[in-house]
Amino acid sequence: MMNKNLMRQAQELQARLAKAQEELGNETVEASSGGGSVTIVMDGHQNVRSVKIKPEAVDPTDMSLLEDLVMAAFNEALKKSQELVAKRMGSLTGGLKIPGLT
Repeated sequence: MMNKNLMRQAQELQARLAKAQEELGNETVEASSGGGSVTIVMDGHQNVRSVKIKPEAVDPTDMSLLEDLVMAAFNEALKKSQELVAKRMGSLTGGLKIPGLT
């Protein structure tokens, strides 16, 4: 039979993790490319909150450049968001790797 103290600690950790997971939906990171031509804001759940594209980034004769700028900004925002999640969850779990949280 599991120690009651250990069970309580596990329940408290689960509650703190759930709260942190919820809060991550309200935290955002921002990344840009092309010297700020394309900016993406993403939350801690990896949902894109906004995409801003400056007019000078749009060249109808070279759409591949704009596509590359969007991709670069998105990938950087995703990386920052993942780092945010790892930092928040790592501080709660003491560095333990918990499946589904990293």
